[in-house]
Amino acid sequence: MFDVSQGNAAFNMKTVKHILRRCALMGLNMAMLYCEDSFVAQNQPYFGYMRGRYSIAEMQQINAYCQAKGMELIPNIQTLAHLNGIVRWPAYIPMIDQKDFLLVGDEKVYELIEDMFKTISMTHTSKYVHVGMDEAVGLGRGKYQDIHGICNVAEMFVSHIKRVAEIAKKYDKTILVWGDMFHSLMGPGKHENLPEDFDRTICDQLPDNVEIVCWEYDKPTVEFYDGRIKSHNRIRENAWYTGAFRTWNALTPRNKYSLQHIKAVMTACEMNGVRDLFFAIWGNDGAECAKYAMLPSLFYAAQLYKGITDEEQIHRAFEEKFGISWDNYMLLDLPDSPNGRDLGLYTADKYLLFNDPFLGLMDSTLDGTEGSAYALCAKKLNQVPENKTYGYLFKTQKTLAEVLEIKADLGDRTRKAYESKDLQALQEIIKDYDRVEERLEVFYKA
Repeated sequence: MFDVSQGNAAFNMKTVKHILRRCALMGLNMAMLYCEDSFVAQNQPYFGYMRGRYSIAEMQQINAYCQAKGMELIPNIQTLAHLNGIVRWPAYIPMIDQKDFLLVGDEKVYELIEDMFKTISMTHTSKYVHVGMDEAVGLGRGKYQDIHGICNVAEMFVSHIKRVAEIAKKYDKTILVWGDMFHSLMGPGKHENLPEDFDRTICDQLPDNVEIVCWEYDKPTVEFYDGRIKSHNRIRENAWYTGAFRTWNALTPRNKYSLQHIKAVMTACEMNGVRDLFFAIWGNDGAECAKYAMLPSLFYAAQLYKGITDEEQIHRAFEEKFGISWDNYMLLDLPDSPNGRDLGLYTADKYLLFNDPFLGLMDSTLDGTEGSAYALCAKKLNQVPENKTYGYLFKTQKTLAEVLEIKADLGDRTRKAYESKDLQALQEIIKDYDRVEERLEVFYKA
């Protein structure tokens, strides 16, 4: 699943086909493009306006391309929350409960959703439509509460699912719904498991054409994912599972972490007989990490699905298919974990790039070795042989490391020189500001 909505990061048609072709070559049989409002909806001129939305003809072309490659293209939209792209337009303000949540029960909302389905019925041949409905915490506490008063939010949430499922049924579609809101509203929390004896009254009201999808990304242990799958199966049997390749909130990929996550997820899915599994490549917070930077993760998941678990065999197959060694490709992770340190998911590459040297908000995270560590990152990335297809990825990460070589501790060095009134040191540091500006320009153009 590729996020083509957050960060206004809709792929052009050439890129869509290139990515799908790579997926097909790896043996994948399903794809999704995550579209909040990045597609044309019938009768909705402002839906996705100025957002790089895909036309009906383009979506039909993408669907046909997937079919020709033996893949099913499942539409992935939002029908409750995460629709911040439309709240800027006056036409949609009356349909908003609060934040970017649609106003449950409002007939104009269901007209909008039906217009989405009208388009999807023209563009996609899959019987499934992923309708989202995740992370709507605070649902019913805005305009809905002003109109209807305080309500049972769980009942209101399921009433909305029923309406969307009813619309879907008119078009012979089965809807996929994220499972986190069931846990938020009927359990101890969205990342906590439902007890085996939880009250099923609400879940038993779900229409037949509704299937549940579990998403969890943050704990690379089999036991955690095993528990999450079992919990979602308590809502409805045969829940789908969604893992993720770590791309969001960063400029640098985190393949190393993702590989651990993939292995744990797929082991747990096999243990629980999960039939439908996909991995998401999200674009939260700017979509700044290149999607192709996650190629090792995508390939690794495809190999495990085929039953190939030998690491060396996977690495050899990767090089044969893509013309670049596994170890070299994994060097793209370096700016997020300089000098080989395991920084978890703290995205040092991003926060040190944007850290204001005069404010020093993130200077407390420094240990004094960052400059030399990023210099080593740049050196290693520069030694990767030229590659016509993927070389730009290494250039981007190399130039980022070259920026951080100077900038990572620039604010800390400035403050120390200022506090000690070392004018000579300050004169030298001024030159570093100029050097950072020059390197930023190179990074921007990379």
